[in-house]
Amino acid sequence: MDTGVIIAIVIVAVVVLAAVVLLGAQKSKRRTEQHRVEAQEHRDLADQTRLEADRQAAEADERAARAKREALAAEQQRLDAEQSRAEAQELHIHADQVDPDVDPDREERDETAGDRKA
Repeated sequence: MDTGVIIAIVIVAVVVLAAVVLLGAQKSKRRTEQHRVEAQEHRDLADQTRLEADRQAAEADERAARAKREALAAEQQRLDAEQSRAEAQELHIHADQVDPDVDPDREERDETAGDRKA
């Protein structure tokens, strides 16, 4: 073989090898960039999911606070009703004590009957 041919073959081999290395590097860069884009998409999705979870937690907290306010209002209303019932009972007793037409024995029977009803 002629040295010129050998040199030409070596040069072609070096050029082909350099081309393969350059193509491999470009492919690696493209793959790395694709991974960066994919990672950013995952981060964006994670941020959106976190924001949605925060919104749901805030709604749940608001709902719990409303429920607590309602429970407190219901308890207050129950206490007010008990107070009104007691006042009404006292007024009935006083009216019976003042009324000359009311039999005092009936008053005691009514009070004990009222206790049995409650």
